[in-house]
Amino acid sequence: MTRFWLGVEFILLCVVLPGIIIAGRLAPYMFLFLWSVAFYCFLVDKTGRSKSWRDVWQVAAVNWPNLKGVLARWVVCSIGMAVFVAFYDPDRFFALVRERPLFIPILLIIYPVLSALPQEFIFCHFFFRRYKPFFPTDRMMIIASAVTFAWAHVLFINWVAPVFSFVAGLIFACTYAKTRSLALVTLEHGLYGNVLFIVGLGWYFYGGAVH
Repeated sequence: MTRFWLGVEFILLCVVLPGIIIAGRLAPYMFLFLWSVAFYCFLVDKTGRSKSWRDVWQVAAVNWPNLKGVLARWVVCSIGMAVFVAFYDPDRFFALVRERPLFIPILLIIYPVLSALPQEFIFCHFFFRRYKPFFPTDRMMIIASAVTFAWAHVLFINWVAPVFSFVAGLIFACTYAKTRSLALVTLEHGLYGNVLFIVGLGWYFYGGAVH
């Protein structure tokens, strides 16, 4: 694909499509869009990739030296998220624990698979590989990935989702830039996402909350 058409794809996929979802307030159909885009990215990636799936997953990167940093950041950020909800929206503080405790074990399993995995495939694996001609350094790629990730979360029509997503996008992109491991960054995203819903921030990332 030429640089021009690659740029067109980038604008349509990363700018225009989220814009349509935002303008149309289509957040309730978020998973349909998410998995459709992930499927497109999968097909494109499969066509042009010479690496095996083992190289894409890089499961070996899920090791203690890498996990130490991931878990340390996660603990600090989890405390920060809890403090934020406690002060900003105390009525939702640990609401899931109080109101739907039996759903938490299900959440711990399904969120990493249904949400974190397709997002990291798109915004890390595919993004880093596909759009490297536009963002040749890791620093540029990390920032671009985080900005795109945040823009995609404007669809929830509140300031909390894109701001927190930008910070999370920086964290996830940094992890991916360091390890090139889809397995590790999906695990990391899953940890953050589960805590986010448990402490009460999940409302701001819930498509059904958009009217």
